[in-house]
Amino acid sequence: MNLRVAVAAVICVGVVFAQEATKSVWDGVYTDEQAKRGTGAYSQYCAACHGDQMTGGEMAPPLAGGEFLSNWNGLTVGDLFDRVYTTMPANKPKSVSREVNADIVAYIFAMNKFPAGSTEMAHQTEVLKQFKIDAQKPEKK
Repeated sequence: MNLRVAVAAVICVGVVFAQEATKSVWDGVYTDEQAKRGTGAYSQYCAACHGDQMTGGEMAPPLAGGEFLSNWNGLTVGDLFDRVYTTMPANKPKSVSREVNADIVAYIFAMNKFPAGSTEMAHQTEVLKQFKIDAQKPEKK
């Protein structure tokens, strides 16, 4: 591969990742199977602080319902994924793999009634930044 082709490829990849979120969680960013796996992982790593029903606790915010949707509305799935991956669990951040974190976020989306899709949620932040968290289903244009 010559240098021009390599530089062009890097620029194209950078442009793709720099684009604004073009899809929504309403497009189905996880699978039912992934959310099922996330149920057990959530119980193991998250429920002690965020509650069995994701209603939050003394120091932990809710992960389902109006407050959660208000806090994350307009941000990307990548933003949420990165927050979970880099800061949780609070007593040992980054101790849970990116794959398991994707399962947990899938479960959070299922609990917030976002539809499942046919493809599992990726576990790369850059890919997930293409998907916007919309509290309400966007109207088709």
